[in-house]
Amino acid sequence: MSDWWQGAVIYQIYPRSFLDTDGDGIGDLNGIRRKLDYVASLGVDAIWLSPIYPSPNDDFGYDVANYVDVDAAMGGMEAFDALLAEAHERGLKVVLDQVLSHTSDQHAWFQESHLSKDNAKSDWYVWADAREDGTPPNNWLAAFGGPSWSWHPVRMQYYFHQFLRTQPKLNFHNPDVVDAVLDVLKFWLDKGVDGFRLDVANSYVHDASLADNAPVPPADRDFLTWAHPPRHQQHDRDWNQPENVEVMQRIRSLVDSYEDRLVFGEFAGDDKILGQYAGGNDRLHTAYTFTLLEAASLERSVFETYYEKIAGPVDDLFPCVTFSNHDVPRPVTRWAHGLNEGRDAARVAKLGLGLLMCLRGTALMYQGEELGLDDIDTTREQVRDPFGLIYYPYFKGRDGCRSPMPWTAEAQNAGFTTGTPWLPLGPSHPGLSVATQEAGSESVLAFAREAIAARKAHIALRTGSLDLEGSDEAVLAFTRKADGVVVRCAFNFSDTSIEVPFPSGGTDVLRLGQVTRSGETAEMEPLSFVAVQV
Repeated sequence: MSDWWQGAVIYQIYPRSFLDTDGDGIGDLNGIRRKLDYVASLGVDAIWLSPIYPSPNDDFGYDVANYVDVDAAMGGMEAFDALLAEAHERGLKVVLDQVLSHTSDQHAWFQESHLSKDNAKSDWYVWADAREDGTPPNNWLAAFGGPSWSWHPVRMQYYFHQFLRTQPKLNFHNPDVVDAVLDVLKFWLDKGVDGFRLDVANSYVHDASLADNAPVPPADRDFLTWAHPPRHQQHDRDWNQPENVEVMQRIRSLVDSYEDRLVFGEFAGDDKILGQYAGGNDRLHTAYTFTLLEAASLERSVFETYYEKIAGPVDDLFPCVTFSNHDVPRPVTRWAHGLNEGRDAARVAKLGLGLLMCLRGTALMYQGEELGLDDIDTTREQVRDPFGLIYYPYFKGRDGCRSPMPWTAEAQNAGFTTGTPWLPLGPSHPGLSVATQEAGSESVLAFAREAIAARKAHIALRTGSLDLEGSDEAVLAFTRKADGVVVRCAFNFSDTSIEVPFPSGGTDVLRLGQVTRSGETAEMEPLSFVAVQV
């Protein structure tokens, strides 16, 4: 019997942008609680909340100032307790984002650590002396650009940060730090949360010798690599250390000591990354990489890479599958704009939702994906993401996918807030509001519910094996099998009609567009798919 999360649909909520109930322009937990009936109506199994902890919001919650409290702007702990109880009443599990690799520089741990080299928490963060010429101790570069080291005048040392200088890195070589973060997880497990998503989970442990990162050979660099210096390095010293596995094992052991809980992680790395940290009985339950999240177009080879080189070879791994979250451009933006300009956005959104529900893995679905939202554009004055502030206008950051949810077309700010929203809504988003789409049987929202229901109704789509077929880049064909149930799926990613091999007979499970089956073939119109139980 599979665990509840295998084949489940987990709906990610970015709380700042879901629903504001107090008029300050920022979404809050009471807003999420008001919309739990809507979330449950989608048919999802769980909600994953991006960070809700007290934070100075330099990185909007991913800089935690207190791991065991809830930000007052979110409604405080009382609001969380009410949300947790009401979600459980509706059969929805609650998964929290945990940012354990680093804290805010406003966290009490860092406020003590920076004071001296001999206080009780002096070694809770990664400190190092300057080189003789005053420069940082090595060549490590931060993910947002620039050195990974910042000088602190009180300690007269550099401290390590993998992201912003206000996000100092915890020292996981110190056993007290490991114990402390496990106590954080235990606090929330004791409150009844159903699991955790671990942010940048392969970044916890650094090389204690502080050796330089190796360069990426110039021949292996693509456009993104050349455009962003941190990608010039292999990050073989500041990330992905062998000891990181031991931390994952301790986290898994703690989570498994509670009934029916889940811990999954976000990982960036090479083809072998998931096998190091997820699967089996002693690593994280499951995990995802950026392979599908960064896919700029729909091509068979992208899925072949994920299932045959990254997730597939890992023994005892039931993977995650995801196309969208708070860090990447939305699927509609990637697959219906830019190089794919002119495609019908609603059609592309439905194709993506159908694919998400037919592929093997626990499906991670981001708020607004069920509406077919695209990214917003921002002026310099509207940019909030620190990544965008660094590179604007050449890269405008991650604000585009973080815009507020549109609830009612006619209401102020599409019903998100009565105040000034912290980010603007997209100009087309009121017309894509929940209320508008609820009224249409052919809407993206209606199709999202249909696709989720199809997954839940067919065990082969929930937990079955996946066998890829064919070789045409424009066609993704695969078979899902479980307990004697077989579902055959074929997707036409192209803008032209294609004839593909397809067995006769069977019963439709889910389809999009005109797919005419005759004999052992199927004529598929552009951007269409069919899933048939055979």
